[in-house]
Amino acid sequence: MARQQGSKVRAPTMADVARLAKVSPQTVSRVLNDYEFIKPHTRDRVLQAIDSLDYRPNMAARTLATSRSRTIGVIATDYLSYGPATALWGVEQAAREAGYGVSIVSLRESNYRTMTEALERLASQSVEGVVMIAPQDATAHAAFVSFDEIPVVTLSSYESGVHKPIMLDSAEGSRIATRHLIDLGHRVIRHVSGPAGFTVSESRVQGWRDAASEARLVATEPLVGDWTAESGYVVGKELARDHRATAVYVANDRMAQGVLLALHEAGRRVPEDFSVVGFDDVPEAAYLIPPLTTIRQDFTALGRRCIEAVLALINGEPPLEPEPLIPNLIVRQSTAPPLQ
Repeated sequence: MARQQGSKVRAPTMADVARLAKVSPQTVSRVLNDYEFIKPHTRDRVLQAIDSLDYRPNMAARTLATSRSRTIGVIATDYLSYGPATALWGVEQAAREAGYGVSIVSLRESNYRTMTEALERLASQSVEGVVMIAPQDATAHAAFVSFDEIPVVTLSSYESGVHKPIMLDSAEGSRIATRHLIDLGHRVIRHVSGPAGFTVSESRVQGWRDAASEARLVATEPLVGDWTAESGYVVGKELARDHRATAVYVANDRMAQGVLLALHEAGRRVPEDFSVVGFDDVPEAAYLIPPLTTIRQDFTALGRRCIEAVLALINGEPPLEPEPLIPNLIVRQSTAPPLQ
C-alpha cells in the first residue's frame, strides 16, 4: 500500500522496498532489471516487498538503470607492494582491451568491515563486476562471500569451499626453490617465512617442508619475518649464527634483501658459505649483491586472468576455474653448491 504523509498519499519508493526487504536500493534495482546473479532467496524477499508495498518503478529511471556502465571495480590491498601493484596494472590493461573502464578503491587495512564498505561503495557506482586483489585473510574474504549484488573475483592465496580464486601455486613455488638447493647438494636448508595469519605464508612453509621431506631432510622451525627487508635483516642475524646451515629459502625478495645484508655483516659469503633463494623476482632482485636467485611470479598474467573471470560472470557464462599458475625458478649468483 502507498504510504501517507499527513493528508497526502506518497507513492512507495525503491528505498522503501529496500528497507522492508533489508537489502540495499542497488539490490532492488538489480532485481527489477533481472540480473541473473542475485541469490534466489534475496530475489524472493525483494519481490515480496514490492508486492506488499504495491511498488511501481519509474520507467525512466529503470531505463537509465539498464544501461551498462562498462566499468569494473577493483579493490586493492597492499597496493604499494610490487606484486599487487603489477597485478593491478594487468587488470587495468586487460579491462581496457575489453572496452571497460576501472574504478579503484585502495585499502591500507584488509578486514571484513573495510572490504564490505569498499564493495558497497563500488556497487553505488553501478560497476558491473569487482576484482579483489590480494585479500589475505579469511575475514576479508568472507565479505564478498556474503555479497550478492555484483559478480566478484579475487586474486588471492586464500581458497574457500565455495569460491576458487585466481591464484599462484605458492606451495609448488616453494618446492621448486627448495629442490634447487637440494640439487646443489645442500642438506641443512633454513626457511624465513612470512607472518602468521597469511595463507601464502603457510603455503610456502608447507612447500619447503614437503621438499625437505621428499629428500629425507630435517626441516627445522622457520624463522618468521613480516615481508619487509628490515625483518629479513633481523632474522638474518640469527641465521648467520647457524653454522650447520648452508642455505636458506626466503618467502619473498624483500626479506631476502635483508638476509643478504645480515650475512654480509657477519662475514658469511654468499654463495660460497651460504646460498640464498627468494620469491617474487622483483625488479631489484637482479641488481642485489650478489644477484638473487628467486621464484618468478607472473603478476600481470594473474591480473589478466581476473578480468577474464569477471567478464565471464558479467556475461552470464559459467564461472572460470583456472588451475593455479606455476611460478618459474630464476637462477642467479646467490646460489651454488656448498663448500666441501
